[in-house]
Amino acid sequence: MDLESSKILGGVGALLMVLGPFLGTYTGVLGLIGLILVMIALKGLSDHYNDAGIFNNALYGFIMAIIGGVISVAVIVVAAVDFLSAVGIDISTAWSDPTVFSSINWEELVTWDILWPHIAAIIGGLVVLFIFIVIASLFLRRSWTILSEKTGVGLFGTAGLLTLIGAILTIIGVGFLLLWVAWILLTVAFFRIKTQSTQPPATTPS
Repeated sequence: MDLESSKILGGVGALLMVLGPFLGTYTGVLGLIGLILVMIALKGLSDHYNDAGIFNNALYGFIMAIIGGVISVAVIVVAAVDFLSAVGIDISTAWSDPTVFSSINWEELVTWDILWPHIAAIIGGLVVLFIFIVIASLFLRRSWTILSEKTGVGLFGTAGLLTLIGAILTIIGVGFLLLWVAWILLTVAFFRIKTQSTQPPATTPS
């Protein structure tokens, strides 16, 4: 794949990642498509610049983010199911008949001794997610930094730094906004990649 194709695929893929949160039911599908396009573009750029770090670091970063998300969701779901069981609710029954929740005397059944272990499990799941997000951001920043050096587009480096800062600040929520802004910068950066040499024209001897 040539440089021009990688540039376009990367820009379009990053743009889909930016627009994803606003596309309702299509968020997950278009976000996945955007991620695939970005990875294809990074593979092309990695081959063009003969630097495997561009693709590999991004791949490791996305894998870390996915693993963290899966573990976190699994822990939270298990904690929720265990909590329902602890207060005497059969999850299979509740799934088919939600009215069982209204028949429960929550004030009597839900005590701190029952509630605390499940809250602790959910907090643990979120901590795991945070750790994996930070690790993922380190890999992604490394990829974007290499791209910045190879392409001469400084926005890649800025996006990498913003990705790391955003990942750290996800603990207070505002980090998710910074991560979204980082993808905006990546979109612009991909489209700014120069696909033609800018060498000065040769001068004829007098």
